[in-house]
Amino acid sequence: MITLIQAANPASFQAELDGMHRLRAEIFHTRMGWPVTVHEGRERDAFDDLNPLYIVGTTAAGDVVSSARLLPTTGPNMLADVFSTLLPDGIPMRSPHIWESSRFSVLTNLSEQRSDLLIHYRTAELLCGIIEVGLMAGLDYIVSVVDVSVERVLRRAGCPCERLGSPGRIGRSLAIAGMFPMTEQLLAGVRVAGGISGSVLNPDSHQMLTLAA
Repeated sequence: MITLIQAANPASFQAELDGMHRLRAEIFHTRMGWPVTVHEGRERDAFDDLNPLYIVGTTAAGDVVSSARLLPTTGPNMLADVFSTLLPDGIPMRSPHIWESSRFSVLTNLSEQRSDLLIHYRTAELLCGIIEVGLMAGLDYIVSVVDVSVERVLRRAGCPCERLGSPGRIGRSLAIAGMFPMTEQLLAGVRVAGGISGSVLNPDSHQMLTLAA
């Protein structure tokens, strides 16, 4: 299940947020070697102070296994202010109809993967959560910095992105800036790839998205 958490209202989600920051440290620091700041096993940065909307996936036992962070491109965001070299001429995208997804993190267990699925269920679930939010918010696109290996996974999942510029090195990774259209067709394709039927968002998501707007 995917839960939406507004950073400015974290009281009921302390365990989920702690698990999210630990997961981000594991993915971006330990596995990918990105130059991120980790303190006591948790990764966070200045963009976490800008009241982002977090998308957090948990197991039935409450363990955090996936997460992403959404910010509007009308204000500070990672693509514009940290990774602008991945954009043509370094010119940022600014639009109320385009949000940025960052810190896309998924903890996959290959033993849980079904052989008939194109991508891992947890990856598909997080992607579906992001697209559902994009559609609910009336967005045209979501932009993100994506490792090229993840780009291949997304393409296999029926979720291809439009490259905005040339690839560049981030830590041990080769990454690109990508733009994803927020459409029902995209959502349907990812659901098929991950064996998902229906919404992945918890029932309170509409209220949380209203607070984020």
